[in-house]
Amino acid sequence: MQKPGFDVIEVENQFYVRAQLSLADNQTNVLMEGDLFAVFDRHGDFRTLSSTEQGLFYKEMRHLSRLVLRLKDHALLLLSSSVRQDNAVFTVDSTNPDLPLAGYREIRRGTLHFSRSSFLWRNTCNQRVQVQNYDPEPVTFELILEFEADFADIFEVRGFQRENRGRLLDPQVEPSASTLIYQGLDGLKRVTRVESNILPAVVSSNQMRFPMELSSGQRIELAIDIHCYVGQEAEPHFEGKIPDLLSKRGAEISEVEIYTSNEQFNDWINRSVADLRMLVTPTSEGLYPYAGVPWFSTIFGRDGIITGLEFLWMCPEVAKGVLSSLSATQASDFDPDRDAEPGKILHEMRQSEMAHTREVPFGRYYGSVDSTPLFVLLAAAYYKRTGDLELVSRICSNIERALDWIDEYGDCDRDGFVEYGHSSRHGLLQQGWKDSQDSVFHSDGTLAEGPIALCEVQGYVYAAKREIADVFERLGKQQKAAVLRKEAALLKERFHKAFWCEKISSYAIALDGKKRPCEVRSSNAGQVLFTELGSADHCRLLVSELQSDLFYSGWGVRTIAAGEARYNPMSYHNGSVWPHDNALIAYGLRNEKEKGLVEKIFTGLFEASTFLELHRMPELFCGFPKRTGDGPTLYPIACAPQAWAAGAVFLILQSCLGLQIDAVTPAIRLTHSMLPESVPYVRITGLRVGSAEVSLEITRRNKTVSTAILNRRGEIDIVAIK
Repeated sequence: MQKPGFDVIEVENQFYVRAQLSLADNQTNVLMEGDLFAVFDRHGDFRTLSSTEQGLFYKEMRHLSRLVLRLKDHALLLLSSSVRQDNAVFTVDSTNPDLPLAGYREIRRGTLHFSRSSFLWRNTCNQRVQVQNYDPEPVTFELILEFEADFADIFEVRGFQRENRGRLLDPQVEPSASTLIYQGLDGLKRVTRVESNILPAVVSSNQMRFPMELSSGQRIELAIDIHCYVGQEAEPHFEGKIPDLLSKRGAEISEVEIYTSNEQFNDWINRSVADLRMLVTPTSEGLYPYAGVPWFSTIFGRDGIITGLEFLWMCPEVAKGVLSSLSATQASDFDPDRDAEPGKILHEMRQSEMAHTREVPFGRYYGSVDSTPLFVLLAAAYYKRTGDLELVSRICSNIERALDWIDEYGDCDRDGFVEYGHSSRHGLLQQGWKDSQDSVFHSDGTLAEGPIALCEVQGYVYAAKREIADVFERLGKQQKAAVLRKEAALLKERFHKAFWCEKISSYAIALDGKKRPCEVRSSNAGQVLFTELGSADHCRLLVSELQSDLFYSGWGVRTIAAGEARYNPMSYHNGSVWPHDNALIAYGLRNEKEKGLVEKIFTGLFEASTFLELHRMPELFCGFPKRTGDGPTLYPIACAPQAWAAGAVFLILQSCLGLQIDAVTPAIRLTHSMLPESVPYVRITGLRVGSAEVSLEITRRNKTVSTAILNRRGEIDIVAIK
């Protein structure tokens, strides 16, 4: 079959997320359960003023765009609001303003207490509003719930302008419920049903009015359930009490516990675990970490793989689900509209109306150059961590097809490097992890023309072939293993000659279509450390560059060094700080004795977490230099929570400890362990390796680190290399 070539196609970046409102100005709170997520304001409402991401979303369509609880002619006064530490419940406490009544009587401010809790279960948003009267006299008032559904596709919310939309059908109004209906262009009906446990005096298509009469001290509870349906879905059935249901959320996630001597660091750890428990979603193929809320609440190949790698030492079940899911969706044919080629691993999968109608190509879209080698790398890492020969045997053909894609379609010009172009006129122009239009350029700022070979992708290929060779040997494929090791060695030799740039003491961010190096200082080169593709001499120079003020902002390593032609600390990829990027760079130094850069990354991101809402690490933040007494500058449309940002802390801690787990041997190794002054003590309990279980205590004493075994059950070696 003739191999398709790549054309240089100029495309408008129509999937750019437009920011009309900054999250710094409009604080939001997020809940998520599978394919349902909600973005609330601080009052527990949805208010889509101008353009905002607030609302209740189900399967990537906004099923409620407005939900406001108020008193007649008055807004409630906010007392406080918070998301529970396990991300299960969002609670808002409010009170009343001064309320004039008929005659001389009035309800004075602070008389009524409204406790409003929201939680999600399957395809339902549940709100419980407890109202208590603290007046010594009876009070009478009216509570009003306003709601609307614009049924906007997630890509519309992001700014995509559609030529046509489906149509809103007549709402169905009942004594205690209102049902809003949208007939989509994909033939599916989408339904939002708002119902209450208290019979309202008035129900309309956008409002419920509840007359309230409370005696002194009386408390009542109003329950509002908002059900979301697509097509012929059944109404959810709740088995058991809501608190019991909430306690089961994320139960599949590993029970490994990390405790340290720094409570603020514990807060970051605990929030990250809670975020991953919320984002990791059961699928037909196993657990999968949805990428992030609100824009990426779905399966992404690259994000899922990297999250699986970050969390692998604690919870290999996530990596297992990622490998199974991506094997099931691996491309088998050519589909230019989706940038699909045989053996290629998924970039993203959408289930929205616009994906169904192909207004966007992302129903199943394969436009990433790195998902395929990363898939192979994760398979090798998973086997080493678990010794699960059954899974790698089951997906062996998928691994082999992925390797075939790397050599056949990934290397379109047969120069030994994997590069990308794109076939789809509606897909992504840049197909590495930095996928914004202007992320790959020459030193003068000129955008690189493709096909483009990114430096970190060559590292992914090198590590994938080197590591999976061990797995093939276990599977009895010694000849294939030998070929892969030879190919990896040859790639390493070619890479140094083509990518190293003496002028900038770094690897070029990429080679363009004419094989000219893009001589730009970038964190892409830092990820070469992660895959061990770089030479020892070159890596020492690179580490020195990454620790300089040009790269290191005080909060982390920037994506592009200050002073480069397109450097902008407020950009998405050209000067910002990404936690997962920093974690991968740190992991590249996990076995090194000198871990100064690891400590700087650890300290910068940890200190950033102390300033961040809920101690939640966002997708990225701006790359401005750290200022004394100030926190990091937020990026306006960063996803929070974001899976690979939540997973970053675990990979960084693993890098500090030099922690490696080999379930095949079996053994746990700690190589040149380091702990920063801010966190001098770490306890890890319940770490399982095969049938064994271990608890460890790591303590900093002056500049040295000691390791103690608190508990060991089963046969496993524990080796500390000083």
